[in-house]
Amino acid sequence: MERDELIQEAFKALRNSYSPYSHYPVGAAVRTADGRVIYGANIENASYPAGICAERNAVFSAYAQGYRKNDIIALAVVGQGRTVAGPCGVCRQVLSELLNPDTPIYLSNGTETIETNMAELLPMPFGPEDLA
Repeated sequence: MERDELIQEAFKALRNSYSPYSHYPVGAAVRTADGRVIYGANIENASYPAGICAERNAVFSAYAQGYRKNDIIALAVVGQGRTVAGPCGVCRQVLSELLNPDTPIYLSNGTETIETNMAELLPMPFGPEDLA
């Protein structure tokens, strides 16, 4: 599955967003080494911190199904804003532990696409090795 196909899968996931407060639906799709696509969408809650972003939702779902960072070969995150939105700070921190630093991450708004990875998005992550 190519980059653009994974982005289209993320737009499918976006349709499952529950975003009545921000009105900013986001979709995500994880591609695994065995060819599976695992979806995530942002799910909001009236208690704002209780919600979850699409990219964490997708990666957490992959982990819940037994996949680990070496099994995840790409992540696409999409929104419908005027500009391409990158993952929030919490997502960057979480993804820095759950993805390999060089795993391709595609960010798109349907018009523009940015290809990046965790090493670029969070160059000095705090990780398990810092807790020693």
